[in-house]
Formats: sequence, C-alpha cells, structure tokens
Amino acid sequence: MSDRNKGILLLLVSALGFSFMGAFVKLSGDLPTVQKAFFRNMIAAAIALGFVIHNKERLFGKKENQKLLLSRSVLGAVGILLNFYAIDHLVLSDAEMLNKLSPFILIIFSAIFLKEAARRFQIIAVIVAFLGTLFIIQPEFSVSIFPYMIGVLGAVFAAGAYMFLRILGNKEKHYTVVFYFSLFTTVILLPFTIVLYEPMSAQQWIFIILTGVSATVGQFGVTLAYKFAPASEISIFFYSTVVYSALLSIVLFGQIPTLISVIGYIIIFAASFYMFLANKRLDRDKGTGSSSR
Repeated sequence: MSDRNKGILLLLVSALGFSFMGAFVKLSGDLPTVQKAFFRNMIAAAIALGFVIHNKERLFGKKENQKLLLSRSVLGAVGILLNFYAIDHLVLSDAEMLNKLSPFILIIFSAIFLKEAARRFQIIAVIVAFLGTLFIIQPEFSVSIFPYMIGVLGAVFAAGAYMFLRILGNKEKHYTVVFYFSLFTTVILLPFTIVLYEPMSAQQWIFIILTGVSATVGQFGVTLAYKFAPASEISIFFYSTVVYSALLSIVLFGQIPTLISVIGYIIIFAASFYMFLANKRLDRDKGTGSSSR
C-alpha cells in the first residue's frame, strides 16, 4: 500500500473514531458537559501515557516547547467543551459539520497571526464555507440558535489549537502532544467535575469509556495520517465524519438532518473539495517548477 493510501485509510479510521465519539457522548445521556469531557480526556491521557512510556519519550515535552504545548492545550480544552455541548444539543451531523469549519478558520488565523498570505482560492473557500454554515444554522435570532453558535465557537477554538500544532510541527512526538493535552484538560476539569458530578449507571460508564477510546483512535489516526501524506492530498477524506455521523444520527437517535442542513453540508464539502483540488494543483506546479530548475 502506498503512503498516500495509508494516509487516506488512517484518516477514514480517524473520522470513524470521532463519529463514534460524538455518538457515545449523546448516548451517555443527560450528564454535565465537563464530566463527559473529563473522562474522555482521562482515558485518552492513560492510553497516550502508555505510548510515551513504551517509546521512552519525555512525558511533558521539551522545555522550549512549553508555551506552544500549553497554548495548544488551553484552546483544545475549550474547543472540546464547546463541541461536546453542541453534540448534546444538536443533530449529531450538524454538530460535526460545524466543527469541520476549523480548517477554514485556520486559514484566517494563519493569515492574521502567522503572517501567511491567504491565496485567492482560500479566501473563496472560506466565504463559501460560511455561506454553507448559514444553511445549517438557519438563523432565527432566537434562543434555538445558541447551540449552533456554540458549535461554531468550538470550531474557532479548535482552529486555534491546530494553529499551535502547526507551529509545533515535528518538534514533539505526536503521542507526547496527545498526552500533554489530555492530561492538562483532565487536571483543569477535575474541580468542575467534582462540584457538578452526577452519578452514572453502568451503561453510562460504558458509553463514557467508549467515548474516550473512540476519541483516542480519532486523535492518533489523524496525527499518523498526516505523517504518511500531506494534508493537501488527503484532508478531504476527513469529511467522511459527517457521513458517518449522519448515519449514526438516523440509526441510533432517529434524528434526520433537514434538507436545508444537507444543502449546507454539500456547500461546505464543495468548498473543501475546491480547496483540496487547488492545493493539489499548487503542489504539482511547485514540483514542476523545482524539477525544471
């Protein structure tokens, strides 16, 4: 199997992991969002710890990378809380698609904070993606819009976390980054979980544990996928999460996305596909240019 196909396969597995994470979050029932996020990250931290110890790496990374690791963890922790809230209060596929706005928001952040010039095709893709968002949210300027805005805000914080991951690059091993982030979030959420804790049934415990396992599969899958192939070549396959989530919504919860929401999905996917093709063309042109030299 070629490295590109390995990357695609890992990304499809990662998308499936995150889709099941969302489903298990909903199945765990009416529990505080912080409680769900706490156990999700505690399980992920335990699994990542095993990888760090097995590979004899530093638990908390290098001293010079602490600010980057901490910034990524703070933004990621807030992003998870907001995403979990959206999952609990929206149709699963709606919540997942809103979360998938993060690559487009990352383009804006990269232009503002990393001084990376946004190309014309990226600007077009961002505008189209946000138009698609309006179809999903269907703004009515009422209380019902609140969970949708939380979902979008979750994507904003996720994009911020990804920006710091980009700055980190290969300075730290992927399992060290996952462990640091998961442990940080676990520690931060512990006092809130103690105060707001609600007893869980055996079934809820099972779903919470499965949430953590599924999230870890998703995290490791997406991290490893981009080691086999560049994001510009395979990132489009991560949108399979929405297909998985839509099927899980129907099968597990009897929630069918509205036709207008589906139009929003198609618009956002089209924006992503357009960006995917433009990036591939850009990489091909660069390759042709370097070979001609």
